Amino acid sequence: MRTVFDTNVYISAFAAPGSRSSLALQLAARGVFELVVSPAILAELRRKLAGPKFGFSERELNDADRDIGEVATVVEPDNRILECAVASGASAIVTGDKELLALGSYEGIGIMTVVELLYTFPVLGT
Repeated sequence: MRTVFDTNVYISAFAAPGSRSSLALQLAARGVFELVVSPAILAELRRKLAGPKFGFSERELNDADRDIGEVATVVEPDNRILECAVASGASAIVTGDKELLALGSYEGIGIMTVVELLYTFPVLGT
């Protein structure tokens, strides 16, 4: 299953180790599903993690970039979550954004929460 994470999922994964989002990223790293990202998503993530709310250092930002780069396939050109999903042929978009979740799907691509993604796979806790 090809999947696109919204920026808020990445933020939770890096700002809250051990969170459900962190587990979802670990599952992608194990190859349970294919993770796809765009340069625009990576740039937005970097801006938010570097901002005053999270205050990530340059080293922490580079570590996050490296971690995602080792797991995800980068697709171009894209500038938003929905476009990244369409361009990559994704099956799912994972987000905490209520407006995206309210759509339910976009051009045949399911939109779900991290919890819904985690329940999709029987490897939880392994």
